[in-house]
Amino acid sequence: MQAQVLDTMDLERERGITIKLQPVRMHWRDADLNLIDTPGHADFAYEVSRSLAACEGALLVVDATQGIQAQTLANVYLAIEAGLTIIPVVNKIDLPAAAADKVTAEIVQLLGVDASEVLRVSAKQGTGIAELLDAIIARIPAPRGDAEQPLRALIFDSVYDEYRGVILYVRVVDGALPTGGQIKLLRSGRVTQALEVGHFAPFKSADAQLDNGQIGYVVTSLKSVEEARVGDTVTTVSAPAAADQALPGYREVKPYVYAGFFPVSATDYPSMREAIKKLKLNDSALQFAPENSQVLGFGFRLGFLGLLHMEIVQQRLEREFDLALIVTNPSVDYIVDYIDGHEETLQSAADLPDPVQIRAIREPWIRGEIVTPKAYVGACIQLLNSIRGLQKSLKYLDDDVTLIDFEAPLANVLTDFYDTLKSISSGYASFNYEVAEYRAADLVRLDILVNGDRVDSLSIIAHRTEADSLGRSVVEKLREIIPRQLFDISLQAAIGGRILARETVRAMGKNVTAKLYGGDVSRKNKLLDKQKKGKKRMKQIGRVEIPPEAFMVLVKRD
Repeated sequence: MQAQVLDTMDLERERGITIKLQPVRMHWRDADLNLIDTPGHADFAYEVSRSLAACEGALLVVDATQGIQAQTLANVYLAIEAGLTIIPVVNKIDLPAAAADKVTAEIVQLLGVDASEVLRVSAKQGTGIAELLDAIIARIPAPRGDAEQPLRALIFDSVYDEYRGVILYVRVVDGALPTGGQIKLLRSGRVTQALEVGHFAPFKSADAQLDNGQIGYVVTSLKSVEEARVGDTVTTVSAPAAADQALPGYREVKPYVYAGFFPVSATDYPSMREAIKKLKLNDSALQFAPENSQVLGFGFRLGFLGLLHMEIVQQRLEREFDLALIVTNPSVDYIVDYIDGHEETLQSAADLPDPVQIRAIREPWIRGEIVTPKAYVGACIQLLNSIRGLQKSLKYLDDDVTLIDFEAPLANVLTDFYDTLKSISSGYASFNYEVAEYRAADLVRLDILVNGDRVDSLSIIAHRTEADSLGRSVVEKLREIIPRQLFDISLQAAIGGRILARETVRAMGKNVTAKLYGGDVSRKNKLLDKQKKGKKRMKQIGRVEIPPEAFMVLVKRD
């Protein structure tokens, strides 16, 4: 045993967040509790929705020092939608800054429950934990499946083990799942063997069978997670459930954020491809496709559910697979409506066709919520206006906590919106969002030219009203990042043939007249002219080395 025992990744321990859902079974007062620990961040909402579909109830844990956060609201709505029994819990009541009464009032206002139903605990000190476990048994109904029916088990997650193959995480809804039997996946039609079944306590512990209502794992003989899709239904080959009795699965997850990942050394491309494939086996929300860049060579365009998801994937690739990566500016996907009537989805500004072929470009808009103390409402609304956001409504959860409903373009939330929100609210505000729809806008491709050559990987799709200021800030930032050469480097931001902004990285000077010790001034001018011609020739054939940081210039604009 160790601290944060359910956080199995180093990254989870370091950051103090949950990234992967983690099932565990515990025994309490003659009852078996099948629990799933889920992430809370919006970028991992897919993990939460899968867990909720496998459970009868949910613990809504709210920090007594922080109060209700925006992602708390999002997860509450998911649990209510799934028809779960919710037990509200106020945690960390032992801390000096805890405001348990205030947070309880917020929960009562949100859920419409009685204040006596809100439990107060300190997980660190163990205060109130026994009462909480008793409340789980008393309030949450037992699983409703039928043990006599043919086996139906929901796959809510799957992992790939190099030595054992695909391991399914299942919730048995009807019947029982024995070790050694032949099993069939109803949707895909795949047949395999249950080499071992068991439960998590908290590590894998083998059982003779998994019974109705239990959560556990199944080691299969499958070689690819693609063959056992999350949301499929497991049944036995000997007494199968009917095909029309398949459990309702999950909607296919769709990435909203895309970025190009390239190896620093071209020789690492094959190992990078293998690393991404292995990571995809344990992260069903990750999507990837090969990509080629003039400057960066061969790499992959990866799709994510948000910026935190992207950051975690990047760190896992660098740590677990020892890769050195260059990551380009993240972008969203755009829908291009052509004049001839067809439409196309693009993830990269470099793929945007000639403007004469385009009727309209649609960008994704989000529906979001900001939870903030009343004192910071004005600053939050100003921030929304600065990103082309629309404030829809204001609600007061209590005397001090305000909920702002808003809509905004997803591309403008990707960069430094979260950091700015935290900054203007002294760290108190939190926000959550979901992609709502695609709306047509006056969008243009902003190209970055280095010495007159367009660099595809630095191109950005931007709103026309924001293109001037964005182009100016990008070239100013690049001027600081790109190292000086022996010749001048021109940096330009342009829309088509129109130059919006220009900066110059000055050449490194070499004093060619230092060896002169007198004589006519024409000798000095002759040497300076020779140097000027040499620099001009070097500029024509010299190659500008663009460092990796330049491709992430938009993520942190400050």
